[in-house]
Amino acid sequence: MHDLGIQFFIGLESRVWDALTNGDADADLELLSADFVGVYPTGFASRADHANQLSDGPSIASYSITKAKLIEVSTDAAMLCYRADYQRPQSSVDESMFISSLWLRKDGRWQNTFSQDSPANP
Repeated sequence: MHDLGIQFFIGLESRVWDALTNGDADADLELLSADFVGVYPTGFASRADHANQLSDGPSIASYSITKAKLIEVSTDAAMLCYRADYQRPQSSVDESMFISSLWLRKDGRWQNTFSQDSPANP
């Protein structure tokens, strides 16, 4: 297994969320693998779909990551599971999801290859 701890992967995941809060599609694309698949309550999303949500600016106003768990799949793969609480721009409604993100090391670089969001009960 790798020597990286849970904080390393929370840091990577936070960079994805930061891209969403900053409306930075390039930063988002940098973190997602070319074959990225997202599984969401609305259906499947590709890497391009994930970044396109930023075409009109930030899609998230604020977020927090809690209850994180790390599953070390192999030397080059880790699954980060956590709860995300967030608000969208121009909304006062708090939303929550349980998220599982698979990070793979490819060519020496960690990339998010798969993410699944499941709505959290209030």
